[in-house]
Amino acid sequence: MKKIKYLLLAALMTISVGTQAQNIFPATITALSEFNDSMIVRIAEIEVYPQYLAEYLAYANEVDRLSVELEPGVICLFPMQSAEDSTQIRILEIYASDEAYQQHLKTDHFQKYKQGTLHMVKSLNLPTMQPLDPETMKQIFKKQR
Repeated sequence: MKKIKYLLLAALMTISVGTQAQNIFPATITALSEFNDSMIVRIAEIEVYPQYLAEYLAYANEVDRLSVELEPGVICLFPMQSAEDSTQIRILEIYASDEAYQQHLKTDHFQKYKQGTLHMVKSLNLPTMQPLDPETMKQIFKKQR
């Protein structure tokens, strides 16, 4: 599972920097093919006060990196920043289960992020998303071949 997390993150990073992937890791596709109803999918919608933006981004990058590296149940934490408004942050979050999500909330690195950024966050919305077509999740990276 740890290898799959790294491969999924690497594939997401490849897409995020706009490079053309020549080979997509088979394990990434395998991980997506295992998508099931117990997984938790969220898109964190965060607005940061402008004066804290750089500091917030440092905290967010650290917690996302550590979570993916250290937590087997964290499938994906993929942070994004709005091109129109840099204070608008979105994080695609995919957890193996509700138990994995609850464990994530208790980690030292998440608590450091949460406590360290409370005064930086103007608003936070954390809707749980329901995939419309879980079968499509299995095909996401095949197009990058």
